[in-house]
Amino acid sequence: MSRLNGASMRCIMLHVIGVLLILAGVGLAALTAHSLMNYRVAAERHGGEMMDLGSDASLQPGQYGRMARVVGTPSVIEPPSDPEFGLKTDTPLLVRHVEMFQWRELHFGSEMSYELAWVDHLIDASRFVHPAGHANPASFPITKKKFEAGLVQLGGFRLSPELIRALPGTAAVQPDLKSLPANLAASFGPYRNYLTTSSQPDSPRVGDLRVSWEKIPLQPMTVFARIDGDKLVPATDTPDGKGYDIEIGNVSLLNLLPDMPVPPEYVIARRIAAVLLAALGAFVMLVARRRRRDPLLALGLGALVVGAVSTVLWLGHDTSAMVAWLLTTLLGTALTVWRLRWHKRRSTDQP
Repeated sequence: MSRLNGASMRCIMLHVIGVLLILAGVGLAALTAHSLMNYRVAAERHGGEMMDLGSDASLQPGQYGRMARVVGTPSVIEPPSDPEFGLKTDTPLLVRHVEMFQWRELHFGSEMSYELAWVDHLIDASRFVHPAGHANPASFPITKKKFEAGLVQLGGFRLSPELIRALPGTAAVQPDLKSLPANLAASFGPYRNYLTTSSQPDSPRVGDLRVSWEKIPLQPMTVFARIDGDKLVPATDTPDGKGYDIEIGNVSLLNLLPDMPVPPEYVIARRIAAVLLAALGAFVMLVARRRRRDPLLALGLGALVVGAVSTVLWLGHDTSAMVAWLLTTLLGTALTVWRLRWHKRRSTDQP
């Protein structure tokens, strides 16, 4: 009686262990699927599938359409120039600023005040409350402009014009008097970081101009954008409508996108482990039922259970993952049926 109770307890314990192992395998597969789904949903908010290329970024097959993090200092292959002033510098973007010394009207309640100041846009003095004695020129003889580099590279990728204009940082550009055309050299003179038409820069007169330039400095930066051929471009289908990010220095992907969950690691290994856990559980239960110890039958049962659950989990989320798990389920079913029939034939053939 005691021996019988001991055998029953052993059988129950083996069944419990087997069920727990099968549940552990299913749970590991489900947890991996859940982590992947959460990561992909978050990635879609920022343009889709991501690649962390870092500082060793080069064009490789299969990268098209993916979002990539690229780190490095941009290289200006075709630098911009200001042809009117003969100014050329090694920068992704050169900006010319033009200001005119003009009258402007200040309001203090019902009181009016007028002062002279450098302003980068035309002020229509005819609209002043007291225009007499506060006349401004009718136009700017020279306008402000932006000049983009023809080709800027980061790693092995070209930057699109949208990304070039979005590069961070500014630095003043010292004007080069030697490059000035003769007609402008007769009108402009240097003053600090400006070229000015004022004969007395410390005491300018109405209508005097001053011109300055600024550039985007070449410095280490991190660019997150979509790969389009050999070019990095903004993603146009993101919910925020921006589709890129640029930061100074080497910034990690998680710091660039703080709302992104940590991507699951060792996905294939975890999926294999899930099937093997379930197979081990099935093997323990086969031993408990006094069946022959058949690892192939246990493996088939493990693949069948984990594959069926995973197929349902991925249904409607990822067709390729669903199909892969469906094939795993079918292979597990085929292996299980084969081993059960094999055992049945053997038991029939035995005398």
